[in-house]
Amino acid sequence: MKIKNIFGHLKTILVHKWWVFYYCCKFGIPHRGVFHDMSKFSPTEFWESVKYYSGTRSPIDASKEANGWSKAWLHHRGRNLHHYEAWQDNFDKGGEPLCMPFAYNLEMLCDYLAAGRAYMKKNFSYAAEYDWWKNKCKNPLAMHPVNKTFIDGMLYALVTDIETVIKCNKYSLYEFAKFKYKQAKEIEKYDA
Repeated sequence: MKIKNIFGHLKTILVHKWWVFYYCCKFGIPHRGVFHDMSKFSPTEFWESVKYYSGTRSPIDASKEANGWSKAWLHHRGRNLHHYEAWQDNFDKGGEPLCMPFAYNLEMLCDYLAAGRAYMKKNFSYAAEYDWWKNKCKNPLAMHPVNKTFIDGMLYALVTDIETVIKCNKYSLYEFAKFKYKQAKEIEKYDA
């Protein structure tokens, strides 16, 4: 195991956590930013991620490609409820995505934005993040439609209405996100 990978991965975690905290503060949920992804420091997650560290993408994705699965990911998603993959049930009947509560949805948005900042570095933009999201959605996601609509709507708002969104204070950003979540639930109700 290379020392460079240990410090590189540690730096990536800390940069990611900084950006999650930044966005959580912007969106009025700073406590979620403080406690976000603490399990990444556990031996199960940390050492596997060091092994597959590249600095340009998630080491969990690299582990999944190499092995077909990731012990770190199974550990991580079971302890961090801001991941939609943690909100699955009825596997014996094919699996069913559950609707995540608003706070976890908002933390998931902050997580996505922070991951974009950590991996894209100077190339980050809300448009690039939205492109990443659209590309991710090309494959079927086991995500509840409300969660998907919420993330899509928020990322789209950041791209198209960035001036208005950024000028808002954290309370109004929180309220804007709450509105988008309620809107997503209404869309789901009418589509059902």
